[in-house]
Amino acid sequence: MKNIVIFASGTGSNAENIIHYFKNNTSKSVVGVFSNNSNAKVIEKAKKLDVQTVTFNKDELYGDFVLSKLKELNPDLIVLAGFLLKFPEPIIAAFPNKIINIHPALLPKYGGKGMYGNHVHQAVLNNQETETGITIHYVNEHYDEGGIIFQKSVSILDCSTFEEVSKKVQQLEQEYFPQIVDQLLTRNP
Repeated sequence: MKNIVIFASGTGSNAENIIHYFKNNTSKSVVGVFSNNSNAKVIEKAKKLDVQTVTFNKDELYGDFVLSKLKELNPDLIVLAGFLLKFPEPIIAAFPNKIINIHPALLPKYGGKGMYGNHVHQAVLNNQETETGITIHYVNEHYDEGGIIFQKSVSILDCSTFEEVSKKVQQLEQEYFPQIVDQLLTRNP
């Protein structure tokens, strides 16, 4: 059985989608959802779907607590799905090429510290881009700089608000993120 652990900070729409995608899979399973926000909706959603949850504070993330919990679950892939804190280097070192993130733009554009969610969509609009999209990439010690695994673009010529851009990007996330997670686990026995 391939184990997936998801890290999320907010509502957890991508986490919930990934959990549903693997719910009846006999070879791959989401075994944990970790969050730095004990009030995040993602925790509630994971519990309803019978997935173990772990909440932690910043000190526990950068200390030994989160790393020891991860080692207990022995994930084959760690998926950051709307996780807003910088990922600690000791965890990256312990799970090389096993940590991925989804970014709501076509990296390297609109990446880096502070570039998440609607901040990204507004920046894309402000710069009068004709398209945006998603980037799924490996996580390294720098925000949004790990190797790119997958990108998909979408036209935003008909969008005038960040909410409209967000809706198009979320459709891409919902369609492609679980598939790429599946492909990565299938490719790496």
